[in-house]
Amino acid sequence: MSFFTPGPSHRIRWGGLVLLSLVLLSGCAGDYVARTRGVRMAYQSEDYARALDALEAAAKAGVEKDRLLVLLDKGMVLHSAGQWTESNTVLEQAERLSEQLDAVSVSEEAGALLTNERQRAYRGEDFEKLMISVLQALNYAELGEDESAMVEVRQVNDRLEKMVSDEKKSYEQLAIARYLGGVLREDQRDWDGAYIDYAKAYALESWPGALVEPLLRVAKQAGRDDAYAELLQKYPDVPHAPLAPGESQLVVVVEAGLSPEKQSASRDSDGGNLIEVPAYRDRGSAPVVRVSLGEESQRAVTVTSIANVARVHLNERLGRMLAKQLAGVAVKAGLAAGIGALTKSDEAGVLTFLLLNAVNAPDLRSWLSLPAEFQVARFRVKGGSHTVRVEAHGRTTEHTVDVKPGRVGVIVVRRY
Repeated sequence: MSFFTPGPSHRIRWGGLVLLSLVLLSGCAGDYVARTRGVRMAYQSEDYARALDALEAAAKAGVEKDRLLVLLDKGMVLHSAGQWTESNTVLEQAERLSEQLDAVSVSEEAGALLTNERQRAYRGEDFEKLMISVLQALNYAELGEDESAMVEVRQVNDRLEKMVSDEKKSYEQLAIARYLGGVLREDQRDWDGAYIDYAKAYALESWPGALVEPLLRVAKQAGRDDAYAELLQKYPDVPHAPLAPGESQLVVVVEAGLSPEKQSASRDSDGGNLIEVPAYRDRGSAPVVRVSLGEESQRAVTVTSIANVARVHLNERLGRMLAKQLAGVAVKAGLAAGIGALTKSDEAGVLTFLLLNAVNAPDLRSWLSLPAEFQVARFRVKGGSHTVRVEAHGRTTEHTVDVKPGRVGVIVVRRY
């Protein structure tokens, strides 16, 4: 049996084909962010029907690796359009897919080491997975399905506690989930449970003025005398009289601004090498939002900054990203040495290594349809129908909401 020994010209052509294949492989995942630019333009113009059509077209022209992002964006667009049931249907699909993708295949991870992170299916940042349940809870609250909303709130909070205690991740919790839990428990007359959720949200984000009011009032209602006295000393000027019999409340949740997007950034490794990793950059400031009901007008107060949460979660896994990148460098060095030996050309080996590292781009995909902030305004109202006016960037919209006597109503509004 004879073996083919490549001559110089064959070795050069063979090495060129290998390198060309690697270049093609590195780009085969496509650029989801670029392909969905039209979706975001329509979405931010509040043309939700066009955004959904553009998203459907982008999905058909896209790749399986971006399927989770398509579902996340579709769920958020439907949510912003007020199609609460349809949004939950899509977000449930996203949640199931996210769980499946967490069981990563070895071959997919190996491919990411050889080329770049964009080669693998997008599995979502940890906070993005949590946001699925937050949006579902808000959808259920709008539908008046409080029990289902509480299930989603508990899922967020239980998962966060597991991250902190079991996975040793120093994550900032999503105060909006705790706050919404307090609203739902207060609506159910669970005063102590409402106090606990409001207090945990307060520990994450200390709000001035009107948003301290429910914490003070419920602390007194729950018989938390020591906590009430401490809060009263800190906020002596915040009115918090008990609700009159049959008096209702309306909580306006404003999803404001645009979530940050990822860009490539360089970090020094322990060995002195520059490693490319993703870093978040803001897409402008969240708007100042004023909410009015009758003669009363309030500036909505930020309860959770998604921009801050995103950075905390990304920075926490930066060490693992750097370790993976360094492992990738070692794999590429080994492959380059193999090609150099096969072609009997040191130049081919060096060129292979340089090219492999040139295509080593970080994964810049993210759930870009999320808001930058969750803001809240809260009113005491009589039971019945009310018109809420929401003003941002000089534009005012009106929203009609019915609140049952003695209950806490929730309305969700999107502003860009």
